[in-house]
Amino acid sequence: MANTFCKKSILLAIFSTILISGCATNELPTARTIPSLTTDANNYRYLVGPGDELDIFVWRNPEISGTYSVRPDGKLTTSLVEDIDVTGKTPADLARELEESLSLYINNPKVTVSVSDFQGPFSEQVRVIGEVREPNAVNFVENMTLLDLIIAVGGLTEFASGNNAKLVRVENGNQVTYDVFIDDLITNGDINKNVDLLPGDIVIVPESWF
Repeated sequence: MANTFCKKSILLAIFSTILISGCATNELPTARTIPSLTTDANNYRYLVGPGDELDIFVWRNPEISGTYSVRPDGKLTTSLVEDIDVTGKTPADLARELEESLSLYINNPKVTVSVSDFQGPFSEQVRVIGEVREPNAVNFVENMTLLDLIIAVGGLTEFASGNNAKLVRVENGNQVTYDVFIDDLITNGDINKNVDLLPGDIVIVPESWF
């Protein structure tokens, strides 16, 4: 019986050592802080991102015109041009790049690019999580404010602590957190509590303690 006890003690010690070692080395991975690609929010222009549906029209060349989806890797393949990096480019900039690439096959091509299903790069989306009715990533719209975002996600839940909400933003490569007062804004109608949003912002609405 003593031998059995010793064996159990040894196994328990080995298991504890493995468990402690695993805990000590199992550190959480970190996510990169990616700033918005928009350099001037006052002159906002939509940027193409993964999941976008692009209508590409090549003048006098209907056989190579069509609708194309931007792949998850941010690239696009058309009839004549493969694996073009398109994420973070405006439709107009992409059209000029396609003209340059197509000029190898077509004399003086004229290209128009339009977006029919908007997704945009993750860095340009505005996210709201926590005690809202429809937590979501929302495409940034020029002149978007906090009130616009809360309307877009259906408002707060009955358990929300809106005046303890946080706005997280990347500024100059650093994460900065601001206090926002959503209850004062939407319940009391204090429009002074409305704030301008920027591409890449995250709004976190906590649950009320009581």
